[in-house]
Amino acid sequence: MVGRPRSEVARKAILRAALDLCARDGYQNVTMKGIAQAAGSGRQTVYRWWQTKAQVLLESLTDVLAEDLPEVPDTGDARADLVTFLEQTFVLAQGVAGQVVVGLMADAQSDPGLAAELRAKLIEPRRAALRSVLARGAVPDDVDLDLAVDLVFGAMWYRLLNRHAEVNVDLAEEIAGLLARIR
Repeated sequence: MVGRPRSEVARKAILRAALDLCARDGYQNVTMKGIAQAAGSGRQTVYRWWQTKAQVLLESLTDVLAEDLPEVPDTGDARADLVTFLEQTFVLAQGVAGQVVVGLMADAQSDPGLAAELRAKLIEPRRAALRSVLARGAVPDDVDLDLAVDLVFGAMWYRLLNRHAEVNVDLAEEIAGLLARIR
């Protein structure tokens, strides 16, 4: 016997509710019950489609928030493209996307399956996008691009996790300037 197919309207409502709850209450305070209530759907529906809030929120990021991800800039000016890419990335990180990613990263430390899924669906695509921008001349040719990606995203993650400084457009300019001086 085949179950009822997923309702796309219900799925989108659940994903949006999860993001809204995370924005309002913080990642740690989001529950499957709360997501179901906020979406106006039954807990059984939510649990049938996802086993954990991390799965709901990861799908929210890769589905709902993916609409907010801009195209990777390619204007012919490598430094300007790098700054634009970083500004757009950092603006997203300031909002609910940053809260969700930090929460997912924390959960992924004790969940290898989530860690692999997070890398495949979110981390690696963003790393590849930054790498492509850097490869266009934003860093000297002899710079290890993977290490440069680590440095850039490392600064972002360090600030997101420790909250000692902002992840903002100023950081984008500072990082682009620093990378341009590597020789």
